[in-house]
Amino acid sequence: MLDMEDRNGTGVSEFILLGFSSLGEKLKIFLFLVLLLTYLFTVTGNVIIIFIVWLDRRLHSPMYFFIANLSFLEIWFTSVTSPKMMLNFMSINQTISFNGCMAQSYFYFALGGTEFCLLVVMSFDRYVAICRPLQYTTIMHSRLCIQLVLVSWLGSFTVISVRMLLISKLRFCGPNVINHFFCDNFPLFQLSCTDTSGVRRADSILSTIIVLSSLCLIMLSYVSIFFSILRIPTATGKQKAFATCGSHLTALAVVYGSCIVLYARPSGSFSLDVNKGVALLNTVLYPFLNPFIYNLRNKTVKLALRETFSRGTKSCSPICEMLLDSYK
Repeated sequence: MLDMEDRNGTGVSEFILLGFSSLGEKLKIFLFLVLLLTYLFTVTGNVIIIFIVWLDRRLHSPMYFFIANLSFLEIWFTSVTSPKMMLNFMSINQTISFNGCMAQSYFYFALGGTEFCLLVVMSFDRYVAICRPLQYTTIMHSRLCIQLVLVSWLGSFTVISVRMLLISKLRFCGPNVINHFFCDNFPLFQLSCTDTSGVRRADSILSTIIVLSSLCLIMLSYVSIFFSILRIPTATGKQKAFATCGSHLTALAVVYGSCIVLYARPSGSFSLDVNKGVALLNTVLYPFLNPFIYNLRNKTVKLALRETFSRGTKSCSPICEMLLDSYK
């Protein structure tokens, strides 16, 4: 304990994640099974999308390159919280080490920030495709796409590293009970036995930089897209243009909606149970829905999936055919 105290300036070596401990045992088992299946389908679905985009040359375009990166991110984003949450459902010991808690908080917010950046990049891609279609291949060349993705990942992780450096300076003397299923920032601030006003202010500024700046850039892109669509003479052309943005707009509504409810609302306006429910939507449900939102309703992706399965197996099984037909 002394070594831990010397190392991180705190007398707390671990935290207790209450999560959903107030639920009955049968309900916990049921939720564990639901979360386990959801997690497995999330990982499998997003891996399939990455695999298909990598294999099929028809999907070697900027839009699908960004979607594959988003799928890769969603696998890690849900893996930051879901395995530990499932373990706590089936375990009496619901503790997480101090370093584990700091690492979980870091990757949760770093990956979340990267997602905001990737959504900005995807909105820029849609802007170029709709507003400057004749110059699309010239502007969105492979080198620029790779640079945009690298900036999204490195930029977010750098900003959140500054945030975590500030949080790591806080002292935690006890109590050590976090009324959440992961190490969110607000519970950590409440448990600190030192003045957190400066850290809270810095955290708010950094969060605002990531969330509001990305939202403004996305809105700027979609305002331009909207006016460009209005200038399209045919109804079919307008419908096709709107269709290319539909999946992205759905993702924006879920991601920014849950973020605003969690971090931009007045403190205490919702109960902790509502807070956990919205966090579940953000960390579990959205990564699960990601392959469906972007890909499995897309004719090109469905065709690539069918052809890939056909090449992989000489004759697709009836179950495989049934699953593929369900997305027609």
